[in-house]
Amino acid sequence: MKRLLLLAALAVTLCAAPALARTTVKVAHATWVGYGPLYIAKEKGFFDKYDLDVELLIIEDESQYAAALASGNIDGLGNVLDREVIHFAKGTDEVVLFAMDESTGGDGIVAGPGIQTLADLKGRTIGLDKSSTSYFFFLTALHAAGVEETGVNIMEMGASDAGAAFVAGRLDAAVTWEPWLTNAGQREGGHVLVDSSDYPRTIVDVFVLRKAFAEAHPEAPVGLTKAWFEAVEWYAAHPDQGNAIMGKAMGLPASDMAAMASGVTFFDKAGNLDFFDRNAANNIFEVAQRAGSFWQAKGILSRPLDVDALVTDQYVQAAAR
Repeated sequence: MKRLLLLAALAVTLCAAPALARTTVKVAHATWVGYGPLYIAKEKGFFDKYDLDVELLIIEDESQYAAALASGNIDGLGNVLDREVIHFAKGTDEVVLFAMDESTGGDGIVAGPGIQTLADLKGRTIGLDKSSTSYFFFLTALHAAGVEETGVNIMEMGASDAGAAFVAGRLDAAVTWEPWLTNAGQREGGHVLVDSSDYPRTIVDVFVLRKAFAEAHPEAPVGLTKAWFEAVEWYAAHPDQGNAIMGKAMGLPASDMAAMASGVTFFDKAGNLDFFDRNAANNIFEVAQRAGSFWQAKGILSRPLDVDALVTDQYVQAAAR
């Protein structure tokens, strides 16, 4: 009888014991398919699996999400590597956990008749967003072609606005993304001059976390990285369902997500291990250093980038075990 009472008391105690508290992580990103697997991780319980309560926020304006990360109003951010190089160099104490995706055709330069090479852009008017990675992509392409920035006339505007203005015939060329690459043909003689597949490892999205948050919650960085690996693997096996999940979250039709996804390559576990391998060509440390040197030459950064303070392979390596 005494044994039964003890067992009953133990059962009551276990039932009354509070569940392990999950770590809340506030993460922001702009509307882009490259960040979509975050919603798959949430929908399919991959974050829950690692005791993470991830709140996903869509913030379109870079100045707003950059300020939110710097001030601690958000904990993590999905963004383009070259922009995070700038944010970090200007004082945001952050660390790159893993790579999310690479644009492999989803971004490009559209041009009108008479412009068949990058050299033909000399003296022409090009629409682009200087506050986005479109600028980095454009200048990378010009540099490769030996064309100086001063040789072209840049009209600043958002990437979508640039695409629309080009199709309407108000620009000679534009640096933009889908659906405007496809829509370029709506203008007579309009075509894609070059796209991001011509310049690998230039437009790469990464997931960054505030260092103070990573130190206060040491389980979170590896859990987030593992959840990402699992989400990308699940998406590869269930693309239609994945596009529906991502589209619903971002307010876009699944067909639009599928079209956007065709222009990117997601970094899965194997892809991250390769990208974070210092011995591999075009690894993330080299890409970040290239971006830092580039923006320093442009006067955006005042001193060389400390790459090892921004990027580490410890979370990718730990999550892959």
